[in-house]
Amino acid sequence: MIRRQSGFTLIELMIVVAIIGILAAIALPAYQDYTIRAKVSEGVVIASGAKATVSENLANNVSPCAGVQQGTVNITSLACAAGTGALTSTVTHGIGGVGAINITLTPTSGTSGTTWACSTTSNAQYVPAECR
Repeated sequence: MIRRQSGFTLIELMIVVAIIGILAAIALPAYQDYTIRAKVSEGVVIASGAKATVSENLANNVSPCAGVQQGTVNITSLACAAGTGALTSTVTHGIGGVGAINITLTPTSGTSGTTWACSTTSNAQYVPAECR
């Protein structure tokens, strides 16, 4: 009786390892970009809470920054410009070698309410699409 061995050959194992290596080389940089974008979008989310307060203050002719919670939450700091009500959200920690990313939301009061313009002076690759 001939006994036949079962299992994978060396070349089959090498092909599998090569495929996993190629996938890892592509996936890791994409994942790092994704995590940076997620952290930066946190800055817009934190500022959105302050947008309602500033809009209401502008509608009532009150100081735009009255009642806005300024400070640092997690990795994002929020500041409000007293004269204009512009909100500046700065993400500084945990974004790996990119540096601080600033997002500025500027209100414009009109007859139909307050509209917001989003801008950044930082790397536009990582900011949300509305701010590019």
